[in-house]
Amino acid sequence: MADEIKTLEGLEAAVTENNSGADIDMAPREPVRDALGRAYATGKRKDAVARVWIKPGSGKVIVNGKPQNEYFARPVLQMILAQPFGITGTDGQFDVVATVKGGGLSGQAGAVKHGVSKALQLYDPSLRGALKAAGFLTRDSRVVERKKYGKAKARKSFQFSKR
Repeated sequence: MADEIKTLEGLEAAVTENNSGADIDMAPREPVRDALGRAYATGKRKDAVARVWIKPGSGKVIVNGKPQNEYFARPVLQMILAQPFGITGTDGQFDVVATVKGGGLSGQAGAVKHGVSKALQLYDPSLRGALKAAGFLTRDSRVVERKKYGKAKARKSFQFSKR
């Protein structure tokens, strides 16, 4: 019994020694780049999935083999794609090549934005704080609710008739 108490006291002392008010320093994040100097990330939004590569360049954005303003014709969608660069202050510093599948244009724009944000923080970990604070690293998990049997849509009922 006395031995158990001594070992418990020794454990307690070791724990307080290790956690003596000093925060445990985590190793700084390292940039993650491939042999060609690119950072890769996958972005998702609704049913759309985007594979995104970024590398230093002049700011060209290619989506599915087409320029950004050709693939995403609406200015709102182009603005969505530019948000991560605006937040981090890296406008025109990176070339983006993305392939995106599934969903509609709005979901695809959101997926590319998510992928660009993740790739930016992998390329330069110091940008993580700004992207995280803006909420660009969080995947928007809202998806379309499935249709249920006995219903016209996911929740809409057929017209009720009393007689």
